[in-house]
Amino acid sequence: MAEEAHSLAIDQVVQKALDDAHVSESDLSAVAVTVGPGLSLCLRVGVHKARTIAKAFGLPIVGVHHMEAHALVSRLVNKGLDFPFLALLISGGHNLLILAHNLGDYVQLGTTVDDAIGEAYDKSARWLGLDIRKGGGPALEELALEGDPNAIKFRVPMRQHKDCNFSYAGLKTQVRLAIESRNLCTDGIPISSATAEDRQLRADIAASFQRVAVLHLEERCQRAVEWALKMKPSINNFEVLHQINMLGLA
Repeated sequence: MAEEAHSLAIDQVVQKALDDAHVSESDLSAVAVTVGPGLSLCLRVGVHKARTIAKAFGLPIVGVHHMEAHALVSRLVNKGLDFPFLALLISGGHNLLILAHNLGDYVQLGTTVDDAIGEAYDKSARWLGLDIRKGGGPALEELALEGDPNAIKFRVPMRQHKDCNFSYAGLKTQVRLAIESRNLCTDGIPISSATAEDRQLRADIAASFQRVAVLHLEERCQRAVEWALKMKPSINNFEVLHQINMLGLA
């Protein structure tokens, strides 16, 4: 679904960028495109578009780190975001905490060691029988509003590790086991067809998952802020970037 959404938008997005800059493809000197890390199915849509333009107009291609692009693009719309700054970057396939000293000068404080939070949201939403056509994050968050976030005592990931890395594989497993241990039959039974009792149980699982998933982010970010201030006391900004529909976080 994410790949399809990218494919439907890419031509209009590129054309709007050209129109806004008052240039055409023939005016360009190169084509930059994000190449990873992240969801390869989505990234290849951009790479294909970049190769098409580059081939048609004889232009070189410049590969850009996907997460670096996320970190820097906010400076296009937020003119007051000066270096240095701390950034939490969230996509479907990757989480990253970086201290940005300057363009091309970054310190990685934390990264994904297995599954990213977007993957955990999507997989949990699917296991709970939710309609994820608009993204697992928004669907799970909507159901979580009906649940008790303290109903199920999921463990917060990696509390024994005093670093800024992220891990959501274990939390995913906890969600699956919670569904199985409560004999919830979500296969072929969407949330719209669930009984009131069944729906409440699914909502409690969703709310409990979301509480712990976000708490893991908060704890890692708190440590990253402490580390970053020791390295660069002049930091004034902490930006959070995530892909649309990847998360439903307020």
